[in-house]
Amino acid sequence: MSSSYATMLNPALLWLIAGAILCFSEAIFPVAFVAFMMGISAIVVAAIALVIPSFPIQVILWLSLSTILIVGSRRFVPKKKSLNSIVGDAQEGETLTEILPGKTGRVLYEGNSWQAICADDKIALLPHQKVYIVTRKGNTLIVLPEFLDKA
Repeated sequence: MSSSYATMLNPALLWLIAGAILCFSEAIFPVAFVAFMMGISAIVVAAIALVIPSFPIQVILWLSLSTILIVGSRRFVPKKKSLNSIVGDAQEGETLTEILPGKTGRVLYEGNSWQAICADDKIALLPHQKVYIVTRKGNTLIVLPEFLDKA
């Protein structure tokens, strides 16, 4: 009966269980492949544990392999949008007031007047100018002028 407990406490089996838990947790709580990569690393270490019985070395291998896989997987995670792609997806509005560089003004968007600021703090926007709504921070719209889209 004690040999069955020894089998259950086998480091390779523990690494395999930890790997499976980490991989499945990524499906429930997605964290940009981090848990999944750590799980894959644990599964690889489970195989290595059959050859290398030293637990501290297994932990170092797991940490190293996890780090390498996480850094390597970053190229598969979507990057922030560039300015041109943001403008392409943005919705249109119209300035109601002048928006000076770094200052707020008013924009008509979806039939309502919104506080707005230009995303480029070097550009002044004139009243009745067509703008693209890039994003929103609280109740303030971040806008870009129409002419940046044609560049």
